[in-house]
Amino acid sequence: MATRRLHDIVPPPRTERAVIVGHAQRDGHDLPRSLEELRRLADTAGARVLGEIVQRRGTIHPAHFIGKGKMDEVKALAEEKQADIAIFNDDLSPPQVRNLEKSLGVKVVDRSELILDIFSRRARTRESRLQVELAQLEYMLPRLTGMWKHLERQAGGIGTRGPGETQLETDRRLVRERIARLKRDLVSVEKERETQRRRRRREFRAALVGYTNAGKSTLFNAMTRADVFVEDRLFATLDATTRQMVSPERQVVLLTDTVGFIRKLPHHLVASFHSTLVEAIEADLLLHVVDAADPDVARQMAAVEGVLSDLLKTPRPTTLVFNKCDQLEEETVAGLRARWPGCHVVSARTGTGLTDLRRELWALASAARSTPAVAAQSRE
Repeated sequence: MATRRLHDIVPPPRTERAVIVGHAQRDGHDLPRSLEELRRLADTAGARVLGEIVQRRGTIHPAHFIGKGKMDEVKALAEEKQADIAIFNDDLSPPQVRNLEKSLGVKVVDRSELILDIFSRRARTRESRLQVELAQLEYMLPRLTGMWKHLERQAGGIGTRGPGETQLETDRRLVRERIARLKRDLVSVEKERETQRRRRRREFRAALVGYTNAGKSTLFNAMTRADVFVEDRLFATLDATTRQMVSPERQVVLLTDTVGFIRKLPHHLVASFHSTLVEAIEADLLLHVVDAADPDVARQMAAVEGVLSDLLKTPRPTTLVFNKCDQLEEETVAGLRARWPGCHVVSARTGTGLTDLRRELWALASAARSTPAVAAQSRE
C-alpha cells in the first residue's frame, strides 16, 4: 500500500468569506481608498471579500459601532453571501465585538486584529515571531473580559466569585506573565542586534522605509543583488535585512530593508517592532521609497512621515525615491522632479535610475568617511 502524503490526508484550509464594514466619520473623503486597502489586507490574510457596507451618516454607536439599520444591512448581506466573518475598518472595543457577533451571527474582526493576523503569518525569524506574539497578547489582554460570561454568577453580593471570574483572573495572569517573558526575550535579542550594529557603525548605513507594497524589497534586491522574498501583497517583508553595496572603488554602503508602514498601524505593533525599526532609526540616511504609480501617493507619504515622526527622536536625513516609474508618463516623471527637487525617480523592476541612486549613496559614504566627526554625531 502506497504511503499517503500529509497534504493528501489533511484538506487545505477553506478560504473565509468576508464582508467589510466602514464608517465615514472615521475616514471621511479617504473612505473609498481606506476600504480598498482593507480589501487588500483581507486578501493578504486569505479571506475573500464578497461585499461591503458603509455607514455615511451618524456618530459612532457606543454598543455596536454602527447603527441598528446598518447592522441589519450587514446581517442581511452576510446571510446572502454566506459570509463567515465581518471585517471592520476601525478598531472596536471588546463590548462592541461581543455585541456585534451576537447580533450578526458571524465572527467579527477589526482592522488591528486583521493586521496582527497577517503579521503572525508572515513572521519568519525568531525576533519577528516574538514581536508579533507580544503585540497580539497586548491586544488581547483587555479583551479577555467576557470570555467566561457563561460561568459567572448572576446574583450580587456573597457567592458572586464564581469559576468564571476565577478563570478570567487566571487567564490575565498567564497573559501578563507571557508578555513579561516575551519582553525579556526581546531584550536579549536586542542585545545581539546591538552587537551587530556596533560593528556596522564604521560604515555608512542607509535604510529603505516606506508604505507597504511600495516596492522596497524589489528595490533592495536590485540594488544589492540579494534574494529577499517579494510578493505583490501587503507586508511581504517583516524582518530587517542588511546587505553591502560595494563600489568599483571599494566604497561600502550598508543598505537595510525594513517592514512597510500603513495607515492606522496598530500602536502595539509599532511598539513591538521597535527593535527592528532601530535599523531605520540609527541609519545615516533614510531612503523613503514611494509607489509613484499609486493614485493615493500623497496620503501614503504622509502616513509614513507620521510613523517616522513618532519613532525618531530627531529627524534623519531623508531622500525620496519614487519607484515604479516604468508605469508613469514622461510628464508625470517631470512633475515629480519639479515638485521634489533632489528626488530619485526609479524602476526597481527595469533598473531605470538605479545607477544614479547607487552613485549618490557611494558619494555620501565617501563624504561621511572623510568627515568622521560629523558622521559620528549623526549616529548619536
